Amino acid sequence: MAPVYPTLLLCVYGFFTSLRPSEPFLTAFLMGPEKNLTETQVVNEIYPIWTYSYLLLLFPIFLATDFLCYKPVLVLQAASLVVTYAMLWKARSMLAMQLLEFVFGLATASEVAYYSYIYSVVEPAHYQRVTGYCRSMTLFGSAAGSLVGQLLLSVAKVQLVHLVIITLASAAVAFVPPWFLPMPKRSLFFHKSPGAVKGRPRCSSSSTRLEKMEDSESRVPLNVSTVSEAALDCYRCHTLLSWSLWWALATCGYFQIINYAQPLWEKIRPSQGYEIYNGYVEMLSTLLGALAALLVGCLPVSWALWGELALCVLSLLMAVCVFVMDTLKNIWVCYSSYILFRTTYMLLITVATYQIAASLNMQRYALVFGVNTFVALLLQSLLTLVVVDSSVLGLDVLTQFLVYGAYFAVISVIFLLAGLCKLASRRRSEQKPLPGSRAESETSSSARSTLSSV
Repeated sequence: MAPVYPTLLLCVYGFFTSLRPSEPFLTAFLMGPEKNLTETQVVNEIYPIWTYSYLLLLFPIFLATDFLCYKPVLVLQAASLVVTYAMLWKARSMLAMQLLEFVFGLATASEVAYYSYIYSVVEPAHYQRVTGYCRSMTLFGSAAGSLVGQLLLSVAKVQLVHLVIITLASAAVAFVPPWFLPMPKRSLFFHKSPGAVKGRPRCSSSSTRLEKMEDSESRVPLNVSTVSEAALDCYRCHTLLSWSLWWALATCGYFQIINYAQPLWEKIRPSQGYEIYNGYVEMLSTLLGALAALLVGCLPVSWALWGELALCVLSLLMAVCVFVMDTLKNIWVCYSSYILFRTTYMLLITVATYQIAASLNMQRYALVFGVNTFVALLLQSLLTLVVVDSSVLGLDVLTQFLVYGAYFAVISVIFLLAGLCKLASRRRSEQKPLPGSRAESETSSSARSTLSSV
């Protein structure tokens, strides 16, 4: 049986950190009378800071999380969220909002502690169940926060600043549970006990060398050469490489869409003149995304055979959703396309997670997921710098979404080509006669007859 006490505390923490009624209305709040910021300031000068800070802090936070055994970083994340929403409530200037985005980037980067802490205090047999509990509570908290925010705005007619105060109160509640979590005695890299890593990676042809290296990894501290060698060996697996490539490319685009969807909605239907329903949209997209993730196992798809072509088709669907959001300029069509986009992404990222994790042990699992996330953030930072940041192109939000739609179309073409190459390779291997087969015997007999006649 999984440890009840830390699991319960993590679920409470995950729920209240995700309960953010103000989140679906952040752009409307910043551009409203409380902050009185312009669209250019919000989109091109404030929001990019989150992307840059997330990338900058991800790797050092990842190392600190493992070295400090998770709990201190959970406390840091909780404190960062409290500071974020306190600043959102009281601070006024654009510089303060940029600092707020940096602090929120710190909180986002620290999420790695939440999703890895549990693996250090429970046995591997309970990983799936406890992970399901924690992820379910964060999704439920996010959906509940969006619904509460929308109901308070539409029914109770509260002001947006009150939603910020409620979000701050939720963050303050979330600040309490991490202090009572037990301190882990081991971690994946720095404080690993001999024999802690179990299972063998099944993604490399050179299994003997990998087993030797893995045995040594269970006895020595983390070092750059060991990590780089382990990563290179994992990415030699074709399946893992394909899904990791999609993970990095699609997550980059996904972050851009969810970051800048609110400015697009504000452009199409200004909150100052109309009632907005962002909370309902975020709630539905979260719940449908979670449902899609749960139904992945029921889909009659051979992902090993058709994975690349499925990624091609569904990435094209995501591209169409983005183009529709941008070009039709109808708020209801835009809302619907956003929900379909997020649901499709959640389905595919669940498949990608499973396909990658099924080939790896726990240590390599953490390493590959960390590398994939880092690559996604690096690509997102480059995309943000070129497309969004006012220091370069500084495109308006409508033009940005045209770029993002084209970006997902390119992803679709990449995996179309990869899928066709895979099918062609499989067909050639099936047509090639095996040693000792009938086709080869007939060929040999024919050759002997020809030689005899000569």
